[in-house]
Amino acid sequence: MIEKQQFHAIVHGLVQGVFFRASTRDAAHRLHLVGWVRNLPDESVEVLAEGDRPTLERLLGFLHQGPPDARVTQVEVEWNAASGEFMDFRVR
Repeated sequence: MIEKQQFHAIVHGLVQGVFFRASTRDAAHRLHLVGWVRNLPDESVEVLAEGDRPTLERLLGFLHQGPPDARVTQVEVEWNAASGEFMDFRVR
């Protein structure tokens, strides 16, 4: 059995008002990952995703680029064991 992991990421740059959350949700759905994405008051975006490490790395690659109108300047990432509490991936 493949061990599930989790990452918690904060994405900085021009990431609000450019469909970043919806695009992240869509990418997570395509990759069959679970978790959530939300805007933060400082205009960054927070992402918590769970799945197998290689698939999470693919989502992380997307977060470094974002949708076409986004301008990502930094992605802070912390890796943890999966909590197993999520059934799907949602915009919060």
